[in-house]
Amino acid sequence: MDYVLLFKAFILGLVEGLTEFLPVSSTGHLIVVGDLLDFNDDKGKVFEIVIQLGAILAVCWEFRAKIVSVARGLGKDAVANRFIINLFVAFLPAAVLGLAFHKIIKAYLFNPYTVAIALIVGGLIIFWVESLNHRPRVHSIDEMDWKDALKVGFAQALAMIPGTSRSGATIIGGMVFGLSRQAATEFSFFLAIPTMFAATFYDVYKNWARLQFDDLGMFAVGFAVAFISAFWAVKGLLRYVAQHNFNAFAWYRVLFGTIVLIYFW
Repeated sequence: MDYVLLFKAFILGLVEGLTEFLPVSSTGHLIVVGDLLDFNDDKGKVFEIVIQLGAILAVCWEFRAKIVSVARGLGKDAVANRFIINLFVAFLPAAVLGLAFHKIIKAYLFNPYTVAIALIVGGLIIFWVESLNHRPRVHSIDEMDWKDALKVGFAQALAMIPGTSRSGATIIGGMVFGLSRQAATEFSFFLAIPTMFAATFYDVYKNWARLQFDDLGMFAVGFAVAFISAFWAVKGLLRYVAQHNFNAFAWYRVLFGTIVLIYFW
């Protein structure tokens, strides 16, 4: 058993879980940490797919009551039906644009320099949004209509640029389009479920030949660590947004992005 490889799996699983649902870009952190650990080869890319699945299952577990409620009310309850329609509409922009530009983005944008610039620019955008006089008109995800969902969906599509942060784009975008901080954060979590499942299974299909039974231990460690750390990160963020703005994350993005830019330069 390669304990060094298991250690790398533990670190990357922790990074994925802690950053996937915070507005700081998990992809950006994985690119940087994977480079530092010298774990950015083909095996590393497949590993990142597996640990993403662990992170998204943590969200499913945290919001299991809402998911079960929507599933039971589907076709019978207007609120449940509208919720599913909103998720579908919000999912479409990233799905369509992702299929169209997936290869180009993977080939040209997955590098530390793109990540660093996107982190810094994203941090500055958060500062700008938080400086606005934010008066939300939508205070709950159940109050959203399909037009609100579509706007958030286009905001999410920006996160195809590594370093942008899918959760950051959807949360900040939602606030710009009139959602309360809490509603934008919760909808970001729910929108992550179809988006990340689709991206994960697409990547598994594309990389199926690279999956090897000998890597099962490494995958298991990364998956478990990503699940546990993502679960606590989601709970922590929900508590945090109830009383704070996102400026702390903006400072972190700018600082981390600057360090990454200097280091790889």
